[in-house]
Amino acid sequence: MRLRSLRLLSFRAHAETEVVFAPGVNLIVGPNGAGKTNLLEAVHYLCLTKSFLTSTDTHALRQGCPYFEVEGDFEGEQRPHLAARLVYVPDEGKRLFLNKAPLDRLSEIVGQLPVVVLAPADGALTAGGPEERRRFLDNTLSQARPTYLGDLMGYRRALKQRNALLLHHRRTRTAPDPAALEAWNEELVTLGARLIERRRQFIDEFAGFLAEAYERIEAVGEEPSIEYQTAVPLAEDTTEADIAEAFREALHRLARRERERGRTLAGPHRDELVFRLNTFEVRPYASQGQHRTFGLALKLAKYFYLRDRLDETPLLLLDDVFGDLDPRRADIFLQLLQSDAVGQSLITAARSEPFDDAVDFGAETHRAIRIVHGGVAEAVGDSLIR
Repeated sequence: MRLRSLRLLSFRAHAETEVVFAPGVNLIVGPNGAGKTNLLEAVHYLCLTKSFLTSTDTHALRQGCPYFEVEGDFEGEQRPHLAARLVYVPDEGKRLFLNKAPLDRLSEIVGQLPVVVLAPADGALTAGGPEERRRFLDNTLSQARPTYLGDLMGYRRALKQRNALLLHHRRTRTAPDPAALEAWNEELVTLGARLIERRRQFIDEFAGFLAEAYERIEAVGEEPSIEYQTAVPLAEDTTEADIAEAFREALHRLARRERERGRTLAGPHRDELVFRLNTFEVRPYASQGQHRTFGLALKLAKYFYLRDRLDETPLLLLDDVFGDLDPRRADIFLQLLQSDAVGQSLITAARSEPFDDAVDFGAETHRAIRIVHGGVAEAVGDSLIR
């Protein structure tokens, strides 16, 4: 997958900006506040219909404007031309168009334009709470398997309804309707068992990609691993039906505590991923350097996993991540970005000097773009930018 051009209208710092990208490394440089990250955020909107910075769409709307619009012209490996356009209007929501045809559901785009983002906030992936790791898990699997995304959305709807029943009981001190609660129990169990089984399979598959990522960035002497923790006991011969039955039993066992607390206490919404290096757990015991390396390797492994599972090579977005890397690791990473292992990448940075000697921006393959105050000021090399 390659992004050939991007247009922003009333998006964050950009009144109207259009950029054409090279097929390899694209370096977007400029001062803080100029709108560099906005370009990556706009690409993320087109690929996954949302920002990687905020959960509130109005934050991406340029002040005083009635709507924003982002449009990207993509070149796929299976489909030679994909034009994606997303429009957001406050109080009306988002609409997404693919090759000028509106999509009935925003979720239909997920996996068609695969994307992986590396950003400063990734530190929470290894050092933060379990919700960050579940988000990584769900984002990866949703792009790789549309059926997983459908099950995840259905599970969240069922969980919301079940929690509403439990909370109503807690507030009114009345017993929840047994028939209604049992119906949501079964919906939760059916969908939850599928999610747990698919997550377990993913962890087994992902191990090899994580090992490859560590090897690619030359993090020698440390063996990374991931452990999947869920409320349902898992063994090698456990089937999806076994998971469903164990989940159902857990809900019945916790029924009294759930009524007291007004929320569901078991299920994949409470799962955890435990990251380890050799034998020790990363979150409480790793050094800052080990946290950064593990987080970087996780995102690279995600890239390799999606590339292997999909018909399209993902886009790689890197938002101001090189400042946290030591010079040796940065050089190794830049060599990787220019190799056959990685397709197109978009990188933001405050200065171009760390990249000048490592990447030939005068070549057709790579491009350096300078952003000043919400617009493209100039580009290095063959420019088609206005």
